[in-house]
Amino acid sequence: MSDIQKQVQQTLDRLVESGAERGLQVSVYRHGEPVVEAVAGVADAATGRSVTPGTVFYNFSIGKAATSAVVHVLAERGVLDYGMPVVEVWPEFGAHGKDKVTVRHVLDHSAGVPGIPLDTSVEDVCDWDKMCAAVADAELWWEPGTKTGYHAYTFGYIAGEVVRRATGKPISQVLREDNAVPLGVDGELYFGMPESEHGRLATLEDAAGDDGAGEEWPEMPADSPMFRAGPMELFPTAEFGNRTDVLVADIPAGGKTSARATARMLAAMMGEVDDVRLISPERLEEVTTVSISGTDEVFGNPATWGLGYALGLPVDSSLDSPTAFGMGGAGGSFGFGDPSTGVAFALTKNTVSGDFATSAELVTLVRKAF
Repeated sequence: MSDIQKQVQQTLDRLVESGAERGLQVSVYRHGEPVVEAVAGVADAATGRSVTPGTVFYNFSIGKAATSAVVHVLAERGVLDYGMPVVEVWPEFGAHGKDKVTVRHVLDHSAGVPGIPLDTSVEDVCDWDKMCAAVADAELWWEPGTKTGYHAYTFGYIAGEVVRRATGKPISQVLREDNAVPLGVDGELYFGMPESEHGRLATLEDAAGDDGAGEEWPEMPADSPMFRAGPMELFPTAEFGNRTDVLVADIPAGGKTSARATARMLAAMMGEVDDVRLISPERLEEVTTVSISGTDEVFGNPATWGLGYALGLPVDSSLDSPTAFGMGGAGGSFGFGDPSTGVAFALTKNTVSGDFATSAELVTLVRKAF
């Protein structure tokens, strides 16, 4: 057993024993080869079912990494182009002046369409056609390409409908055919997960408040644009992420995945994993080059985006890497790839916390090792 495998395993065990986490996975690849595969804790506190490397977690926006990978593979094949206006395949999307929004704008969250109707219900977000119609009818918050703001839900519907219109297949099918099956993680990487497979899922739990493990969600000012972007009913919670209809639905702003599946996918964007490489070195360079940066118009944080991935890591600045590309998920999961080191990392967990403390600790360990 390598030193880094031991260090990661000991850290996971400590986090579970302390009560900070219930169950979690970490997977690390380097130059296409697995170097860490560690799990700890239970997937379901009610039954005591243990986490295994194949346990699937609903970890919210970490799934955007898979959505973007689907788009990049199609671009590699010439099915899509980053400069292509969305209306080229989805004419209805051009309503209210959105005809200039391109695939690039969608990927770097500069499309200017970050909001969904404030009366949207959980049932609505599970209804693909209804949500795509609502997004198509949305008005711009800013001129496309001039500002960036996190498209929490709309990212998935716009990218997913572009994929569906361009291929004639739902994005969940394209993900399976182009990514999951070739990479040997079919059954570990989903948008909509068949109900017959839900017994393999980890059950999510909300972190305790100030008097227990975990941290409360940070408060936002009452006038924050975040409150215009969607109803609080859709805020990521354990209850939301455990709903059968949410788990079955294609909501490609999030995903259901094992750490292994996400790490293998990110590794295969940077090089070969068991003879499978998803995109060319030239495309990888374009994907990981800064496309836009600035203050996020929705959440107010500094943001730097490549194409579909945030650039940089949630660690101390001395360990950050400008070439790292990845996605975090509400609740604290995180996945990234870094072409400069050849490292791909993913952490999934079932305690829905309001920070990335666990991911930051594990990313720091791995960065110090590689």
